Amino acid sequence: MKKTTTVIIGAGQAGLAMSRCLTRRSIDHVVLERGEVANSWRTERWDSLRLLTPNWQSRLPDYTYEGDDPDGYMNMAEVVRFLDRYAQVTAAPVQAKTRVLNVTPVDDGRSGYQVVTDQGTWRCRTLVIATGACNIASVPRIAGNLTGHVQSLTPMQYRNPGQLEEGGVLVVGASATGVQLAKEIHESGRPVTLAVGEHVRAPRTYRGRDIKWWMDAAGILDLSWREVDDIGRARNVPSLQLVGSAERATLDLNALGDLGVRLAGRLAGIHEGKAQFSGSLGNVCALADLKMNRLLESIDQWAAEAGFDDVPDVSPTPIRFDATRVPERPDLGLDLKDNIRTVLWATGYRPDYSWLNVPVLDRRGRLRHDAGVVDAPGMYVLGLPFLRRRKSSLIDGAGDDARDLSDHLAGYLSDWRMAA
Repeated sequence: MKKTTTVIIGAGQAGLAMSRCLTRRSIDHVVLERGEVANSWRTERWDSLRLLTPNWQSRLPDYTYEGDDPDGYMNMAEVVRFLDRYAQVTAAPVQAKTRVLNVTPVDDGRSGYQVVTDQGTWRCRTLVIATGACNIASVPRIAGNLTGHVQSLTPMQYRNPGQLEEGGVLVVGASATGVQLAKEIHESGRPVTLAVGEHVRAPRTYRGRDIKWWMDAAGILDLSWREVDDIGRARNVPSLQLVGSAERATLDLNALGDLGVRLAGRLAGIHEGKAQFSGSLGNVCALADLKMNRLLESIDQWAAEAGFDDVPDVSPTPIRFDATRVPERPDLGLDLKDNIRTVLWATGYRPDYSWLNVPVLDRRGRLRHDAGVVDAPGMYVLGLPFLRRRKSSLIDGAGDDARDLSDHLAGYLSDWRMAA
């Protein structure tokens, strides 16, 4: 059995950021990774995916983007190289191709944890879970009602339109993933219907700059979990309806409608080969428009107070966008047998804690934690949405969260040593 002070599980941006923070504190640790560094980026993303954040926003402790396209958006190969380089520069103690099979507490966690892997067993005083929030695609139960002739895929299985059957495609979900895949598949020549549920509309650029620049500069992305009335709700808000492209194009429902993508309401059921859609499409889109305009108003107010109305490369005039256009009578049903060969479930993801044999999960299988401090002695989690701040699920947010939680971890170790 090997021993170390801290075991970090996962060598993506969150795990590597925590590793760097622990190294700076001279806390010995190991990073266990089931594949290679940035494994999820390597193996569980579709071919054309790019980051939704500009390259300049890829900031980690003691490391930032060093390329010549700060306003561009990294593709998956570039993200892998970025994180690979970070692991090398920081000399992160990554043990690759090591799958964690079981984690159990020692003396209810007061004496640490035993981590069993397919490459041996570790004993540690503190444990950091950095496996991310996107381990398993969330697919609604109604998917089980699909008939055999319809291909069913998740974004973790999808790579490009070439793997799809010829014929119509129903994309379920209209957040960032859903709109990107609807556009790509439509451009391959396949008719696409997009089932639209709750979503967060946002322009790619606003008043001359990337929307993420405004959100960063105005402090919107740094909003703390302490400042939110309903943190449970905040942690389940869909991702912004954005796409990273060389054109910095806005990809909203209006843009998709102009391309010829057919819009329908939320998928409510599948019965006898027919899809049933909610009649609330208009209301859902109106709410998304309202929330977008509130975001833009907050940016305008900050810009005025900060003096940005006089900056040359920033438009001095607030901009408002056309309301989302929806059909006067949206379809409430679709015969899948005649019109659809593939259903793509862009309905979100969830973590996988099947290896965690510590009583820290609620009845829905979610970790009980207070802003990353798990409800178990010396256990922490990183990489979940709105963990400590609005940007927690971004590369940039992983670094700030790791700094905070490494402070707490170091304090925990200090208290333990004093009590020993």
